[in-house]
Amino acid sequence: MSAGRLVGRTAIVTGAGRGIGRGIAIGYAKEGARVALVSRNAHELEEVAQEIRQQGGEALVTPADVRDSDAVDAVVADVVNTWGTVDALVNSAGIPMVSPTTELSNERWQQALDININGTFFFCRAVGAVMLKHGCGTIINIGSLHSFQGIPMRAAYAASKGAVLQFTKSLATEWAPHGIRVNCISPGWIRTPLQDDLVKQGKLDRAPIIARTPIRRVGEVSDIVGPAIFLASDESAFIVGEQLVVDGGWGVYGFF
Repeated sequence: MSAGRLVGRTAIVTGAGRGIGRGIAIGYAKEGARVALVSRNAHELEEVAQEIRQQGGEALVTPADVRDSDAVDAVVADVVNTWGTVDALVNSAGIPMVSPTTELSNERWQQALDININGTFFFCRAVGAVMLKHGCGTIINIGSLHSFQGIPMRAAYAASKGAVLQFTKSLATEWAPHGIRVNCISPGWIRTPLQDDLVKQGKLDRAPIIARTPIRRVGEVSDIVGPAIFLASDESAFIVGEQLVVDGGWGVYGFF
């Protein structure tokens, strides 16, 4: 694997078994990073690790449920014991939640919060302790259009992703003086297995989304990988507490 912008660095990527997390993990490895892969599905992680290793990269399979703070702490300890530090963290683990609000159960509401914001917090807290010790690092949280746009029947998802954005801003101001940059990528409508499932269930129609998007397509995982590499690299050294919206112009489109 050829040298790149992340050579010699160690990264943890959650939600690495599929979708955006998988794409970022493989992209980081191509740029020279050692990548620790996190999700609940060990089989999926092994497949990603195999792909990275076949291309000459280094991967560590660390299955964990991001809702379990003890498991999160164990993952970070494992990475530090193996590679010495953590230079980058990407919090990509997430779950969508589409439901009329009056039909949204307590359990589903809590599930969205537990995975999307609590998991992000647990990993930031554990990795932040390592980065503060070394005086450097970068954290990228994955938000959403729902972090700042009002979209019907996404109450739980919007609440959790809105929290991710505000958490990012707060953490960025707290840790930037100590050499740690925290930013957020908010993807637009990206074709992932999760989105495909919503389409199959009849909960999402891509046609009006494409019609509203100036670039006239939904995004691909590869559209998020480049920005994630950029924010983990020295090229973004003066970017702190920002939300990078990657949506093909969906959010700024003023026509109907």
